[in-house]
Amino acid sequence: MRIGEKISDFETKAYHDGEEKAVKFSDYRGKWLVLIFYPADFTFICPTELEEAADLYDEFKKAGAEVMSVSTDTVFVHKAWHDHSPAIKKVKFPMLADPTGNLCREFGTYIESEGLSLRGNFIIDPDGVLQSIEINANNIGRNANELLRKLHAAKFVRENKGMVCPASWSPGKKTLKPGLDLVGKI
Repeated sequence: MRIGEKISDFETKAYHDGEEKAVKFSDYRGKWLVLIFYPADFTFICPTELEEAADLYDEFKKAGAEVMSVSTDTVFVHKAWHDHSPAIKKVKFPMLADPTGNLCREFGTYIESEGLSLRGNFIIDPDGVLQSIEINANNIGRNANELLRKLHAAKFVRENKGMVCPASWSPGKKTLKPGLDLVGKI
């Protein structure tokens, strides 16, 4: 996947609200979608990242986005992790199961030799177009606050044609209009 490309309509299983559910990306057209790929359940860094995203889940929803986590684990492993980890018990967003690695391959996070995913964040706009990609080595944890900030920036530039967000921009800060200086707070 590349920035500006429309994502494929994908269907997979998810652990969500205490049960197995079918999830189809096309069901989320018209909403922002934030995908958080991670290596595996029952690991060390992953619960810290998913707990942080869970703590901000209401903020993501207020911004008009659905968050989904993705690993190569099955729905049953997601359920076991959710049932036994205090950090993962906080997760209210769908936890997508990708045991075949097909979704991870589609987004370029799959590690063939390990059958696991790299740490990747993807922000997809309401039209299904990829707007942001972040992929890290598996020993580098991510920041959910920064992911939320990037979502706000992607929404801002979509809603304010011709405007851009400078470094470290957050809602309420000054923005830029190419060819002009900083403009007022928006």
